[in-house]
Amino acid sequence: MGLTLRPDAFRAWVQLCVESLDATRAEIDALNVFPVPDRDTGTNAYLTFVAGAEAIAAEPPDADLPALAKSFADGLLTGARGNCGVILSQLVRAFVAELGDRFELTGDDVARCFAAGARAGYAAVGRPVEGTILTVAAAAAEGAAAHAADDVRKAFAGAAAAAREALARTPMQMEKLAQAGVVDSGGRALVVVLDATEQRFTGRVPDRPAPFLPTPFAGATGDDLVEGGPSYEVMFLLEADDDRIPPLRAALDGLGDSLVVVGGDRLWNVHVHVDDVGAVIEAGIAAGRPYRIAVTHFADQVGEETAGAQRRSRGRAVIAAVTGSGLADLCREEGADVLEFTRSRPLSAESMRHALWAADANEIVVLPNNPRFRGLFEAAAKQLRDEGVRVAVIPTHAQVQGLAALAVHDPGLAFDDAVVAMASAAAAVKHGAVTVASESGITMAGPCEAGDALGVVSGEFSVVGKDLTAVACDVVATLLTPGAEMVTLVSGAGGSPDLADAVEAYIRTDRFDVDVVAYDGGQENYPLFIAVE
Repeated sequence: MGLTLRPDAFRAWVQLCVESLDATRAEIDALNVFPVPDRDTGTNAYLTFVAGAEAIAAEPPDADLPALAKSFADGLLTGARGNCGVILSQLVRAFVAELGDRFELTGDDVARCFAAGARAGYAAVGRPVEGTILTVAAAAAEGAAAHAADDVRKAFAGAAAAAREALARTPMQMEKLAQAGVVDSGGRALVVVLDATEQRFTGRVPDRPAPFLPTPFAGATGDDLVEGGPSYEVMFLLEADDDRIPPLRAALDGLGDSLVVVGGDRLWNVHVHVDDVGAVIEAGIAAGRPYRIAVTHFADQVGEETAGAQRRSRGRAVIAAVTGSGLADLCREEGADVLEFTRSRPLSAESMRHALWAADANEIVVLPNNPRFRGLFEAAAKQLRDEGVRVAVIPTHAQVQGLAALAVHDPGLAFDDAVVAMASAAAAVKHGAVTVASESGITMAGPCEAGDALGVVSGEFSVVGKDLTAVACDVVATLLTPGAEMVTLVSGAGGSPDLADAVEAYIRTDRFDVDVVAYDGGQENYPLFIAVE
C-alpha cells in the first residue's frame, strides 16, 4: 500500500516534530555527555526544527510539497544548532533530496530515503563514532529496508522501531555512555523525530519507553572538557563551490575534532571543536565566504553555571513580547522590559536569548503573549536556569493577557508568589480580536473572502462578516459572561477611528455594570484586541 504525501500533512508532521522535541528536550539535555557534556543537545535539536518550521511558515498557503520540503530542509541547514542539529539537518536534507518531486510513496521509496540520509550523515562527519546518532540513523535505514516490500506505513514503523532498539544499545558501544548510565543524546533526539514520523504517517502512537534519565555517576565527560581537549566550538555558514569542501574538511580535520560539514548547492553549515579559532576562520575564508560565525568557549559555559547569578545587577525583571508601539509603551509604564516584534520583523530564538541575558537579573518573568513564542522562550531560558537564575515563562497567549499579568505584578512579593499571581490573572482573561481577511479561505467559522471581517475568540476564528464593528460586537457578546467586570479594548491599525467607541456603546446598551477601558495599541493586522475579566 502506498502513501500520498500532501502539503497539509507535511506541515502537520513538522509541527508534531517540533512539539515532540519541545516535550523531551529537558530529558535529552540531561543525557548529553558526548562529545561535550554541555547539556544542550535537546535544546539544539528543538531549535533546529523550529528554524525549519519557521521557514515553511513563511511559504504561501498554496505552496506545493516540493517547495515546502526544500524550504524546510534549507531552514534546518541555516538554523542548525550544535553538533546534533547539524547532523539532523543533513539527515533530513538527504531524505528530501532522495524524495525529489514524488507525491506517491511506496515502502521501497521510504527505504531508499532513509538509506540516503544515513549515508549522508556518515559522510558529513569527519571521524564517525559508533554509539551515536549516526548508529541510530543507520539502524533506522535497515529497519525501513526490512519492511520495504510490505507496506509504506510498515516501513516508517520499522525504521522507528529499529532506531529505538539501536538507541538502547548505544551504551554498549561507547564507554562514556556506559559510565554515565545514559543512551546517546543525539540518537535520542533522532528517535523522537522518528516516533513523531511514525505517528503522523501511520496513525499509530509508538510505544515509548520511560525517559532515559541518567543514573548517578562520578563525572564521565566528553573529550572536549578534559585537559588537552579542544577549548572552542566554532560554527558558521559558508558560501562555497562544492569542490572547495574536500580541502576544507582536510584542513579542519587537522585542527580539531567533532567536525561536521553539511549542505550543498554552494551553501554549507560547518561545525568543529578546536583550540585555534583563527585557523578555522582562515580555512573558511580560503574555501569561500563564511558568515554567521558563532564561537563558544567550553570553559566559560561550565564556569558560568556556578558564578552567573551572583554577577547580576537586578533582583527581578519582567520581559514582555509586544507588537505595537502603544502596547509597548503600556508595558514599559508597568515596569516591563519590552521585546518588540512585527510581521516583517518577527522574534527569533537568538533575540529572545539576548533579551534574557540583557535583563541582567537574578529572577526573570517572561510574558510571551503568543503561543508560538512560549517554547522558544523556554529554550532561551535553559542556560540561565543552569546558572542559577530563576526564570518563569507564563503561558500568555495574547497581548491582553500580558497586560493583565503586568497589572498585578508586585516586585515586593516573593518570586513564586508573584508568578502565581501573574499566571492567575492572565488565565482569568478571556480574549478575542478582529482582523480582516487578506485572501479567501476556510475558517473554523466557515468560508471567507478577501476583505471580510474575521472575529477571533481564544485564538480561533469564530465569526465571519462584512462589517468590522458588527463582528467586533459579536466577539464581545461571546466573551461577556454574567460575572464579567471589565472589558479592555486595544485599538490597532486597519480599523476606523471610532471602532472602539462603537463597541463600547454596544456594551453599554445593557451592561452598565461592566467597566470599559480603551487604549491605543498601534498593533498591525488586528484593528482591535478585546479582553474580558
